[in-house]
This record gives sequence, structure tokens and C-alpha cells, in this order.
Amino acid sequence: MFELVALMCEDSAPCQPHLVPGFEAATLAECQTLAQGWSGDGTPECRPLGPALEVREIAPGVWVHIGAIEEPDPENAGDVANLGFIVGGDSVAVVDSGGTRAIGEQMWRAIRQVTPLPISHVILTHMHPDHVLGASVLAESGAEIVGAEGLARAISDRQDSYLLRMQQEIGDGFAGTTAPVVARELAEPTQIDLGGRVLELAPWPLAHTANDLTVVDRKTRTLFAGDLLFDQHCPSLDGSVVGWQEALTKLRALDVDRAVTGHGRVLDWPPDDLPLERYLQALETQTRAALDAGQRLADAALTVAQDVSQEWALCGTYTPRNVTITFTQLEWD
Repeated sequence: MFELVALMCEDSAPCQPHLVPGFEAATLAECQTLAQGWSGDGTPECRPLGPALEVREIAPGVWVHIGAIEEPDPENAGDVANLGFIVGGDSVAVVDSGGTRAIGEQMWRAIRQVTPLPISHVILTHMHPDHVLGASVLAESGAEIVGAEGLARAISDRQDSYLLRMQQEIGDGFAGTTAPVVARELAEPTQIDLGGRVLELAPWPLAHTANDLTVVDRKTRTLFAGDLLFDQHCPSLDGSVVGWQEALTKLRALDVDRAVTGHGRVLDWPPDDLPLERYLQALETQTRAALDAGQRLADAALTVAQDVSQEWALCGTYTPRNVTITFTQLEWD
């Protein structure tokens, strides 16, 4: 199999191949014939298929990729978030797209290994770069990028810092990555029909972020929770600790059998034990106690929630940030 790439060249930098989705062919000659119908930027070139994301089918037609429990770096190439796709009778919906264009390209190839159906939707569960920056390549194939109300503004406001930070962390593997353009925002629960398979999309009040969105595949009773659910990876707060706990109570009541977390394992749902609940409760109650005791923020950031942080990876980085956000919010509560 061969695919079409566009060689994008910039001054003082090596030319970078960018996948052109939808131009795959069984032979080099067939790919070259297809390439004659392409009129985009860059120099077209047919190459053997590149790498695909490793995915597994967790329920019929529901495929998931599990990202590394790590910070983005050159070795993992930014592949640190859980992603997935759902195959209907007519089309495919992708849920989150990874943190680089390269990951979006690898998602495309993984889908093509499963089905030739078009990708109709890329559903972004929230604004964080490790979940959204691979979306543009999928949109180039004709997919509509969908998110919660406020997602487009949140990405626009932060894109310069997101792109700079991810480039610094990942290096050459970040080449060609751009911020996605959100085509549709949802203020109310909405259904998407993939052909005999209806997805239920729901925006949430302020919780992990101000633009959280969940996806339920009713056919297999599978929830894609985005970063409303963390497992193994230390939780990252960019919203409201109180709102997030309220969201978890509502998530527990959903009529589903399994939940795809934003980071970590796929969980049976509802779980008997959810460490995220203990972490957020400790974060709130211990921050309130620090405020009541007149503790300074700098001291609280080093002491609050340290006990529950031992259950997670990467909390040495994330817990002080979470305490800072919670302290700032609750001191005016």
C-alpha cells in the first residue's frame, strides 16, 4: 500500500512530509495517478504507508488507543492521551485526536486499517493540546470538528502558548502541527447518527475545564469521558474542583457499561472505587482547611493533597498546580 504525502519546505528547516488523507492506493502507479487530482500546497510524493496508531476494539465497532502515562517529550512524540473512534454503518466518528499532526495522521491510518468508511466527525472532549492538536489532518479529509460551547474561543486564546510549549517539549515530532478550527459547538445535548449507530454528546458545566464534552455510544453502552475521568495519571484541574466533583456524581449515574478515560485504563462502569473522587475531595477539603488556618498559598501548594497524590503518577508536577487553582478559587468562596 502507498499513500500521498505533501513535502512542505521552509527556510532553514528540512522538508517535512505531511499525509494527504484519502489518497491511499494498492500500488505506486495507482497512487501516482491519484496524485494527479490533488491540488494542495507542497510537493506531492507517493510513499509506502507510514505508521498507524496501536488500537484495540473494546466493544463492537469501538476502538481505543491508550496514550503513555507521561509528559510529552521527544521519545513519546506527544502520544500521552487516550483517543478513539466509533464505526457506524455510514461513517466514523473520532473522539480526540492527539497532540500532534503526526498522531492525527497515525489515527487516520489506524482507521483505514479497520474500515474504508469516511470520517464524518472529530469530537473534541475539551481544549487541552494533547487531545486536540491532531485534528486538523482529519478535518482535511472532510470531517467536521465538534466540541462544547466555548471550545473554539478557548483554543484560540491559548493556541500560541500551547503550540510553543508542545513544540519545545516534543521537538521535531511536532512539525506541521496547527490548532484545529472548530466547526460546531454544542450548548445542549446532541445526537449524531453514524448510520445505525447514534452517539449522545453532552456538554458539561465548569468541571475539569470550562468546555468538557462526553460521548456515549448507546449501542455498546460505552462512555468516552475525556479528562472528566483520570486513571493512573495525576488529575489536572483547569476548571472547578467543586464542579468536577458534581460532574463525577452525575457520571456515576449514567447507564453505561464501560468508560474510556482521558488518561489511563478503560474502566468498568460504574466502578466500586474511583480514586479520582478521593483525590478531588482531598484537594477541596484540605485546601479549605489551609485557608481556615491562614496558610499562605506557597505553603499550601507543598502540603495539600500530598497523601492522596501517592496513588498517582506525575503528581509532583500536577498537585501543586491543582492546589494553586483551588486555593485561588476557594479563598473567595
